[in-house]
Amino acid sequence: MTYDIYDASIPALVHMLGSLDTILAKGEAHGGIDTNEARLATDMLPLKNQIYIATDGAKGCGARLAGVEMPKYEDVETTFPELRARVAKTIAFLKGLDRKAFAGADSKEIVLKFSSGTQEFSGADYVAKFVLPNVYFHITTAYGILRNRGVVLGKNDYLGGGQ
Repeated sequence: MTYDIYDASIPALVHMLGSLDTILAKGEAHGGIDTNEARLATDMLPLKNQIYIATDGAKGCGARLAGVEMPKYEDVETTFPELRARVAKTIAFLKGLDRKAFAGADSKEIVLKFSSGTQEFSGADYVAKFVLPNVYFHITTAYGILRNRGVVLGKNDYLGGGQ
């Protein structure tokens, strides 16, 4: 069996979203953290937005590469249980994708439109140079926010995944 674009993206995203769930569970158990306000610096997005962006990046990757409709999330989750449900929903979506739909997606043209302009990638570059770094950044930032709020977390919580 060869290593392909599915292997480079979906298992890694599912694994790290599992880590994010672990991190959020520990934040929930700690208590007293407002996901609307908790952030590392005043000019950074709060915890809830870190979760929105990480899950949007993961589901966007799966949908774009597999050529399926991307699930729409309303970005209304603010409690730990709601955020964890969003993560679980994203994991379920990724696990439900048909591996065969990823055939040839490494060379598929991916075009992202932002207010600052357009970025174009091959499927392989989209995964390696945009999705994985971006999703990992937001999961790491969520980890940092919770550690900063006194949640007892370690590297194994980040790397563990459990998925």
